[in-house]
Amino acid sequence: MIGLYSPGTSLIHRAPTLLKLFLLSLCVVLIGTSPDVWVVGGAAVGVTLLFLAARVPVRAAAAQIAPIVLVLLIAVPIQGLLSGWMIAALMAGRLIVAVALAALFTMTTTVTAVLEAFQKLLRPFRRFIDADRVGLLVALTIRCIPLVSDIVREVLEARTARGTRGSLLSIAVPVVVRSLYAADALGEALIARGLDD
Repeated sequence: MIGLYSPGTSLIHRAPTLLKLFLLSLCVVLIGTSPDVWVVGGAAVGVTLLFLAARVPVRAAAAQIAPIVLVLLIAVPIQGLLSGWMIAALMAGRLIVAVALAALFTMTTTVTAVLEAFQKLLRPFRRFIDADRVGLLVALTIRCIPLVSDIVREVLEARTARGTRGSLLSIAVPVVVRSLYAADALGEALIARGLDD
């Protein structure tokens, strides 16, 4: 979700995060279980209208949906030959609509709002779960994705600079070692802030 949020003032941007998350889940379940092509087609039209209402950049929206389209270029012909073209079309439509809805949620909701929503969801269970710690855990997980991505990029750049080419192990070992160092530093920072149990 980092870097994918598209600022705006539309009704979709301003809608409560928990409501958006509930509607996203409900729509994905309904689309995923519906055997009717017209329902999926109507959902596709509805998602397009939602994107227009949210006024998110077309290029950014297309970038979110493009990877699943590339996968479907391989999956649909295989599914069509094995199970029939109607089932293949239904599968493709379901996946595209689900990914588009998830992309819309991501592009209209900040990471902070998602974390706060997680904490609100877990507050009724505070006797068993510390909602603030779970929120912190989710925040750290989201933060670590670009951190590990940067580590992998740096390792690959170092290999290229040395002109070496090796096995997957020669990439994995430095990535794991550097990730452990970063995790250790993060742990020390958390201990310094009183989160030492």
